[in-house]
Amino acid sequence: MTAAPPPPTADSGAIRIMGLDLQGDRKVPRKQVFSWALWDWATQPFNSVILTFVFTALYLTSDSFLSPAVAALPEGDPAKDAGLADLASGLGWAVTIAGILIAILAPVLGQRADVTGRRKLWLGGSTLLLVLSMFGLFFVQADPAYFVLGVGLIAAGSVFSEIAGVNYNAMLVQVSTPKTVGKVSGLGWGLGYIGGIVALVLVVVATAFDWWGMPTDDGLAYRVIAVGCAVWAIVFAWPIFAFVPEAPPAAHREKVPFFKSYVVLFRDIVGLWKNSRPTFWFLLASAVFRDGLAGVFTFGAVLAAVAFRFTSNEVLIFGIAANLVAGLSTILAGLFDDRFGARAVIITALTGLVVAALAVFFLHDFGKPVFWVFGLILCLFVGPAQAASRSFLARVTPAGKESEIFGLYATTGRAASFLSPLLWAAFIGIAGATYWGILGIVIVLAAGLVLMLFVKVPAANEPAKATSSAAAE
Repeated sequence: MTAAPPPPTADSGAIRIMGLDLQGDRKVPRKQVFSWALWDWATQPFNSVILTFVFTALYLTSDSFLSPAVAALPEGDPAKDAGLADLASGLGWAVTIAGILIAILAPVLGQRADVTGRRKLWLGGSTLLLVLSMFGLFFVQADPAYFVLGVGLIAAGSVFSEIAGVNYNAMLVQVSTPKTVGKVSGLGWGLGYIGGIVALVLVVVATAFDWWGMPTDDGLAYRVIAVGCAVWAIVFAWPIFAFVPEAPPAAHREKVPFFKSYVVLFRDIVGLWKNSRPTFWFLLASAVFRDGLAGVFTFGAVLAAVAFRFTSNEVLIFGIAANLVAGLSTILAGLFDDRFGARAVIITALTGLVVAALAVFFLHDFGKPVFWVFGLILCLFVGPAQAASRSFLARVTPAGKESEIFGLYATTGRAASFLSPLLWAAFIGIAGATYWGILGIVIVLAAGLVLMLFVKVPAANEPAKATSSAAAE
């Protein structure tokens, strides 16, 4: 039998038992697990199609948004390259602003979802706003005057996606046990990447058939793609709301007005330091390396299109290959996570990312083959690092505080989220060439790796059948 959780501490309200421990060895219905994981599939096209490989890379940062005089210049002209670099930098600043908003809102909204037991309500509202942001991209016409609208909607979608992800990630504890959390987390990320593959394949097919005669001037093809991503999210997101039960309210926690929530948040952070030190340190370490992971996917396709001069079709094909590699490696990494521990998976993945990114930078002059090889190696490690980070936090999160802790997870990440966009933009601005932005992302990944080396796993949360190397954690 599972022991009842001890009472909250007098000062912080923190709970000593981990939320995942309350699941014990209970058997979670497969329908609940799959329905939860399908949300990743439903919303992934925003990340893969809109934010990474198609809308921003091939449309929003293309010569469609340069002045006609500059757009007419030949490829390789310094003025045109500078204009394209400015667009890439502008996208980076928009993502930075979105990160600030997420940092302010995520933990407090997560805290309120825990107290009221309304994670699904918050997830549903944020998902709806994400869908509306994607629908809004239909109005971004191919004209410099619409660039601000485009990056504004991308930034808004990023905020809504992250807020939704706070409650979605918190629900991981409801559909997994200590023995399956790595596998379930990896399944979610893996389905997301595979969903991205299917969405990108549909884009390639539509392009191959020249959109079946549909006019494609004024960016109409890309605008229709955004609408398709919104419809996709509606079609596949509903099972999580139908089949995954709502978490009960955290009855031991006080309901407070919105702005007083920040006082409670500060008190809870102090409580984490006192009662759940590994959670506290992991939030800090992951803040840095997750921003590097976000930078890889946010700017990867821009790098391929602008610095390595991939054609539109090459970017799409690379996107399909990247999602396939990331999806399969993430599902496989979930098994290693449950066997060797999330920390070992994270450190291995971050090491691989740093090496591959440096290879892309230093071998840049060899052209497209370099990006094909080492870009795909980057994708091999991104997914496992993301999935293992989520399962690591689920293992060390106090019961009844899942949404708040994952809100802090989003906030600490966003508190550092200016790093990759800022260093990306700064290196491009200094060197005047887009591929120099790679070094900015490498610096963030390397810093995160160093910090992660100092994060230790509580003995009680190590895998039950850990090997000697896992025990060293």
